[in-house]
Amino acid sequence: MMNLVGRTAIVTGAARGLGRTYAQKLMEAGMNVVAADKADVKDTLEVMYGPGKALGVMVDVADSKSTGAMAERALGAFGRIDVLINNAALYGGLKGGRAEQIDEAEWDRCMAVNVKGVWNCCRAVIPAMRKQGGGSIVNIASLAALYGLPYALHYSTAKAAVIGMTRALARELGRDWIRVNAIAPSAVLTEGTKEFFGAKFEKGMATIRENQALKRNLESEDLVGTVLYLAGDASKFVTGQTIMVDGGTHFL
Repeated sequence: MMNLVGRTAIVTGAARGLGRTYAQKLMEAGMNVVAADKADVKDTLEVMYGPGKALGVMVDVADSKSTGAMAERALGAFGRIDVLINNAALYGGLKGGRAEQIDEAEWDRCMAVNVKGVWNCCRAVIPAMRKQGGGSIVNIASLAALYGLPYALHYSTAKAAVIGMTRALARELGRDWIRVNAIAPSAVLTEGTKEFFGAKFEKGMATIRENQALKRNLESEDLVGTVLYLAGDASKFVTGQTIMVDGGTHFL
């Protein structure tokens, strides 16, 4: 059993795509869910249903004051924070290119959101999790960090940092019974993936699919089981792990 009923989860990047799916499914599982994003989460809140309650919060994960306010809103509404799904990231809006041609300002934005943003959200929830006796942090990494995504050095580097952060935090926070794990998916059929690949979307998806043992491109629903597993008690002795959800592309 997942034993998620009545617990509280924060999902960042919940305005669309994977974040919206995570928020929906966690609420269906009985959790109170804080759907957080820099964009408007109105459409996400309209499709969420279940025994839990939902709260929409505007957040800029690159800003520590904003992530701190997000945690305070969650505590004010629900009294505790049991799960953090660190999903917010720059992806669809990034411009790929050769390593030496990546715009320096875009590199900095990618690191600010995809790395510092994960850290900001973690440190925003750690005090509450420590005080209540534990919790689960799930960082969304990427196959790009382990396989190596050409023409996206900034994205691949940032997601590799997320995996390193996950391992270090797991060792540090284990004494507080705060578990920290990562999920590394392949490219998922979302709006962000279509934006990232642009005119090369169909070709890119075909190439990714052919490199998998399971020859179908991932959909958002394919990640839900792993998210629920890491959020709940079924994984209560699992920490510091990166779980590949990539159709069998990279084997750890």
